[in-house]
Amino acid sequence: MALLGGCASPITARVTSFQAWPADAAGSSFGYVAQEDRGDELEQATYRGHVGAQLERLGLKPAATGQKARILVDVAASGTARERRYLEPVYHSPMVFVPPHRDAAGNVFPGFWTPDPFGPRYVGDREVTRRVQISRLKLRLLDTQAAPPDKPRPVFEARAVYEGSFENLPDVVPYLVRAVFDGFPGANGQVRSVSFDPKTGERLAR
Repeated sequence: MALLGGCASPITARVTSFQAWPADAAGSSFGYVAQEDRGDELEQATYRGHVGAQLERLGLKPAATGQKARILVDVAASGTARERRYLEPVYHSPMVFVPPHRDAAGNVFPGFWTPDPFGPRYVGDREVTRRVQISRLKLRLLDTQAAPPDKPRPVFEARAVYEGSFENLPDVVPYLVRAVFDGFPGANGQVRSVSFDPKTGERLAR
């Protein structure tokens, strides 16, 4: 998180979620869906750890070694960079000339240039291109109870997307995970924005 502390802009995640969360899931055990070896196993394991911490906060517990977990976690994070075009306002700060003048005592003061007392003036927009980072998190929670052994039932699905200037995916993923679990399990089909202060890590008020 420290790498994000130098920027004042909030970290905002756009979250879409769907849920059929079982009412009796409290205290259940959870584990993780086996992942394909893509060469980033340690990185993805770190992201699973962030999800696990949130599940424990909700009262679930990690399955013991050799124990069958009720809730299976399937999570993946990825990041890409894109060029985006924006319109930004252009302002002109004119100087105004104050002419020479004489005061009541007869003293003469020369003219001078000074910034316009009315401040900068809007003169239009210009198109700029910026490189932005798009970070994505996809999470599914599957219930193995009352389901075929080879086909657990999805009970929560969510996607969180961040678009901004932070380039390091590992720095952004903890915020995406927290955004997904904000107000968990939430309304079915809910789409919302969740923002955090990068300096403090605190959730910003809605």
